[in-house]
Formats: sequence, C-alpha cells, structure tokens
Amino acid sequence: MDLQHQHDHNSPSSSNDDVYALGWIAFDALVVLLLVAAAAGYALALWAARSRGRWPISRVMAWYAGLLCIGVGLVGPIAAAARTTFTAHMTGHLLIGMAAPLLLVLAAPLTLALRALTVRRAQVLTRFLRSPPLRFITHPTVAGGLNAGGLWVLYTTDLYSLMHTSVLLHGAVHMHIFLAGYLFVAVLIGPDPNPHRASIQMRSVVLIVFIAAHSILAKWLYVHPPAGVEIFDGRTGAQLMYYGGDIIDITLIVLLLAGWFRATQPRVARPG
Repeated sequence: MDLQHQHDHNSPSSSNDDVYALGWIAFDALVVLLLVAAAAGYALALWAARSRGRWPISRVMAWYAGLLCIGVGLVGPIAAAARTTFTAHMTGHLLIGMAAPLLLVLAAPLTLALRALTVRRAQVLTRFLRSPPLRFITHPTVAGGLNAGGLWVLYTTDLYSLMHTSVLLHGAVHMHIFLAGYLFVAVLIGPDPNPHRASIQMRSVVLIVFIAAHSILAKWLYVHPPAGVEIFDGRTGAQLMYYGGDIIDITLIVLLLAGWFRATQPRVARPG
C-alpha cells in the first residue's frame, strides 16, 4: 500500500498536477501584484498633482472600483469556478471585459498622469498619444473589431477549451479581453485627451454594430455552447452575457449622448 501510494505520488501525472497548481498560484500572485501597483500608482499620481487643483472623487472611486472588478474576476472563488463552469466564466468576462474597462476609463488615468508628470515627460506622453500607431488602434472600427472579434474567436473556436489547459494562455486571453475592452470604451466615451477622436456619428455607428455583434453572440451561445459546456450551464452563461452586457451597453449609450450634448452646448464666458 505504501509503495503504491508513493508510486502514485511520484507519477508523471501527479507531477504535472503539481506544476499546474503552482502555475495558478503564480498567476494569482502576479495579478495581485499588478493590481497593488496600479492602486499605488494612481495614489502617487494624485499626490504629485495635488497642487494642480482638486481631482474629482468620483474618478478616484471609479479607478479603485475598476481594479476591484479585475481582482474579483481573476482571483478568488469566481475565478476558480470559472475554470470549470461557463456561468462563472461569463461573470468574470463581464467584470474584466466590460465593467472594469468602463470604470477605469472614467477614472481618466492619462489626464491624471499629464497633471502629475513634469513638463518634459508630459510632452513625451503627448507625442506618444499623437503617434501614427495609436491613431490606427484608436480608430473606432479597429477598437470595435478587436473587442467584438476577439469574443467571437474565443467562443466559436477551440480557444475557450484550450485556455483552461494553460495558465499562460488563460492569462493572454484575459489580457486581450481587458485591453480590448478598455481601448473600445476609451475610444467611445473616454474623458482622457484623444488627438484622433472620431466624430460622434462614427462612434455611434460602431457602438450600435458592437451591441448587435455582442447580442448575436450571446444568442448563438444559448443554442451552441462551447465544447464541453453542459446545456443548462451554457444557457445560463449566455443569458448572463446578454442581459449583463445590456447594462454596460446602455451605460455607454447614455455617456456617449451626454458627451455629445455637452460638446454641442455653447460655452458661456465666466465673469471676470
């Protein structure tokens, strides 16, 4: 019995399981480290820019709420359940790919950075924002394609199954989901400076197309869940994607229209 137990413990399968478990521990630790760095970085920027006037508390709250969404989606019970259940995975998708990007964009981190940096470093950041590569990726059609296209590739190919077999692939997929979501929201309604901001008409059309693509994908998943996902779990996750996504989409529509309304209002000069 002891020899058999020792043999099983030292078997290649057991070693692979140990490496797999250590990989997830390292992933969780890296996520926590990055979130702490982001939280500390925003606080340091607030301190460095303290002489530049008051910074809206709503933006501060949005930043830390966005980081919390990422943390809940990537570390903890929801993240662990997401490796085995589609509904939990979709909960994480909404937190990481939709809620967190919206909140972090509303925190205006680039504006805060420009206030906190020295003049020379702020000029470097400004030149980067005006660069041709950034002009390309911040075009609404490109940002929308990266966001919606990535989701279609994830859920209509074997990528969804494969991402649960590799910690690195899991991290890469979620990094794309977050970055594509952040870029998309920033292009549409971001308060940060954007030298290449498209017209309200262009952004409106792209948002409508994205909402349609997201809704169609959710309906597709309701009927055709990813391989290995049970029917009930797949339908619950698809419904969560559909209705949860609607909440974020409606918020984007309201913010986009509010920004258009502010831009069209005549500016009144202050006395003195």
